[in-house]
Amino acid sequence: GRAHQFDAAWRLVVEAAADGAATPRTFAVLARRYVAAGLTRQAVRAFDDMEAFLGREPDAQEFTTLLDTLCKYKYPKVAVEIFNKRKYKYEPNEKMYTILIYGWCKVNRSDMSQKFLKDMIDHGIEPNLVTYNILLNGICRHASLHPDNRFDRTVNAAENLLKEMSDRGIEPDVTSYSIILHVYSRAHKAELCLCMFRSMKDRGICPTVATYTSVIKCLASCGRLEDAEKLLGEMVSEGVCPSPATYNCFFKEYRGRKDVSGALELYNKMKAPCSPTAPDIHSYNILLGMFIKLDRHETVMELWNDMCESTVGPDLDSYTLLIHGFCVKEKWKEACQFFMEMIEKGFLPQKITFETLYRGLIQADMLRTWRRLKKRVDEESAKFGDEYKSYHIKPYKR
Repeated sequence: GRAHQFDAAWRLVVEAAADGAATPRTFAVLARRYVAAGLTRQAVRAFDDMEAFLGREPDAQEFTTLLDTLCKYKYPKVAVEIFNKRKYKYEPNEKMYTILIYGWCKVNRSDMSQKFLKDMIDHGIEPNLVTYNILLNGICRHASLHPDNRFDRTVNAAENLLKEMSDRGIEPDVTSYSIILHVYSRAHKAELCLCMFRSMKDRGICPTVATYTSVIKCLASCGRLEDAEKLLGEMVSEGVCPSPATYNCFFKEYRGRKDVSGALELYNKMKAPCSPTAPDIHSYNILLGMFIKLDRHETVMELWNDMCESTVGPDLDSYTLLIHGFCVKEKWKEACQFFMEMIEKGFLPQKITFETLYRGLIQADMLRTWRRLKKRVDEESAKFGDEYKSYHIKPYKR
């Protein structure tokens, strides 16, 4: 299915049906592959063909799965079309409406999601907590928060929705609060963030890792490291284990402050054998970028070796950071070494990385080194196919 070999997929379906092995899941997977390929009409046809193979019509749950697939892949218009055509056969329920609302939110059409909420209520179907959290996420997730009037508009819309929930007797949960906290965090509103966080805890709602991380991120990015550290301590004491993303909020702030001791102290704490949270690839990349800029070559190599031993990396970004950093510091030998290692490990450097290294070597009168490097790259280029062929490195003129 993934390779668009749908004829082969159908042959397998026919064989499975002949052996009595075809199930509703078989058709759900096939429909999902069609939708992923943008072939929505074929997906609906596959759903309709299920009856011929299974000896019964698809039921409401299977119809709901089709709607869900279309909405997840951003085809709410098609989902609504088949929903309207078939609602006489499959009685609409809160799950179907919630999926359609989610579909419109996913394509950033809050007007349509509100229309379907109204339609849902008009048909006597009560929205539930999941429905409201999807709407809340739709209002907040894609909102532009600057200038302040846009932030105020988003928060007002979210608060109105919370009031509507309350009027219908639906209490917000940790997800509801986390969505709004994320907005405050993005807008760097530290006081609002803390105020809502405390209000949530006062209501007896236990914050999750994501909730704590949102607030810590906001505090750290506003330069309130002491408050962020205090909250981290509270998080641990309440039995919530910080994730690498939680610690990365601190690493980003240390990087901005060029706080070497703070960054290394936290890093050593994370990689200690008793630590429940080890650095992830983002932790390493933040630290590598920081120490390359500070010209701490030994620390960079220690971090690199730790990262390779830990098996979380390196990735394309790690190599790119390192090579560009070495080019800035005119450490051509190291830049070439990691450039070749990157190629050998199957990472195709970005075009800008090629150009930066090429320009640097020419300026440093190292044309022969570039030619040797280019020859090796051409030898390895088969593994990159057409993507590498599209790179045209223009000759550099000094």
